[in-house]
Amino acid sequence: MRVLIIGAGTGGLCLAHGLKKAGVEVALFERDRTPRSMLIGFRVGISPDGSKALQSCLPPDVFAEFVRTTARPAVRINMRTEKYGELLVGEIPQAKDPAHRENSVSRIAMRTALLNGLDDVVRFDKTFTHFSRNDDGSVTAFFDDGTSETGDVLVGADGAQSKVRRQYLPHAKIVDTGITSIAAKLPLTPENANLLPPQADGGVTLLYGPKGAFVIIHVMRFDGRSAEDDYIMWGYAASHDKFGDLKGLSQEQLKQVVLDMTPKFHPNLRKLFALADPATVFPIKVRTSEPLEPWEASNVTMIGDSIHLMTPGRGIGANTALRDAELLCRKLTEAHHGKDVVQAISEYEREMIQYGFEAVLASRAQMDGNGAIHKPVIGRIVLAFLRTFLRVTNAVPALKRRMMAQDAARRDHVSSAHEVVHAG
Repeated sequence: MRVLIIGAGTGGLCLAHGLKKAGVEVALFERDRTPRSMLIGFRVGISPDGSKALQSCLPPDVFAEFVRTTARPAVRINMRTEKYGELLVGEIPQAKDPAHRENSVSRIAMRTALLNGLDDVVRFDKTFTHFSRNDDGSVTAFFDDGTSETGDVLVGADGAQSKVRRQYLPHAKIVDTGITSIAAKLPLTPENANLLPPQADGGVTLLYGPKGAFVIIHVMRFDGRSAEDDYIMWGYAASHDKFGDLKGLSQEQLKQVVLDMTPKFHPNLRKLFALADPATVFPIKVRTSEPLEPWEASNVTMIGDSIHLMTPGRGIGANTALRDAELLCRKLTEAHHGKDVVQAISEYEREMIQYGFEAVLASRAQMDGNGAIHKPVIGRIVLAFLRTFLRVTNAVPALKRRMMAQDAARRDHVSSAHEVVHAG
């Protein structure tokens, strides 16, 4: 059996490793010209489930390299107001085994680690255009350089703009959530660290501001590597109508947009906005998939954002893609050993459709520009209720333990503690 994978993102690389490890012939095609080109986004949160999927699919030395590139894991959730007032601070349970804990990793470092051992599998500068099915049951992928490749299975791992999905499931919809986000990063110097909210270093920090404004801050410290690698990442999000037209703005101007929208935020937070490296500033309109009814299986299938794109509101995108990769790898390995290929893919899709679109809906609930919190009058009431709820939970140990346990249970099933959105 020969498997063709379109897209060298997190899910595609994990699947390629798993199939190669199982003795299945696999070829992966990526439109980027080089391993480091076109990557946007700074941090990926890999949940316990995501780490287990990686350990299952990757050779031990590649998994060890992935672990080596991770930053210190977040040990707390740190929820505050835009003025740094405490709402809720809770500890995240820690596991010593890297395969059973939260892992924070740079997107570029993760791709570099996962490319190890795949020199004979990954082909860069290959832009997929379309596929065709052949009379003998095989499938052929075509590329814009005039070449083509034929295999027994085609897997779309080509992200939100998936050309595999557009051809295979043309009725599948990607919709605008009504949320715009601008993100950036800056070096983690002692001076910049002093600008962080209390307890932000070592935690995932979430700031809830007026008019539905939301800020996420990650502090990335890499033990055993140069301190120059350490950085602070921030992301600011609000409904589209709060931003106005961002077309044609430079990265420096985009940074100024955030400053103009946050005049009453804590002055140290505004300094973090102002100190961001302009070259790292990027905007994105957050989009998501709409759930699909099951379709008739074939030897073409998809994983990750190519089939169930979700918002970063629950940080579950990359981890769901890894879950897809591990599950599909198991099913295709069964086909490699004699099971009918279409039956194997049908079993994968039946499971993936259920948990994948459950995750889509859960993440959409966290980032919806039409939500009440973004409205002029009722939004103030909703924000006040949210802050009161968090403060009460913070003050009652039993309530906080239950909330943190529920959060940990969700992460250990599909999700993780927040993920930076990236274009793709």
